Amino acid sequence: MGRLIKWLFILIVLGFVALVGYAYLGPFFGADFSPNQTPTTQIIQLNES
Repeated sequence: MGRLIKWLFILIVLGFVALVGYAYLGPFFGADFSPNQTPTTQIIQLNES
């Protein structure tokens, strides 16, 4: 049981390192993580009192 927990912990750590590495190095390999930006406008009617 101890070996299973040890390997599970190692896999979790390696997965985390791979995810962080992909987040930092992804833009160099063509992955674009920036959101699409579109301007939006909204007309607001104010009540005259």
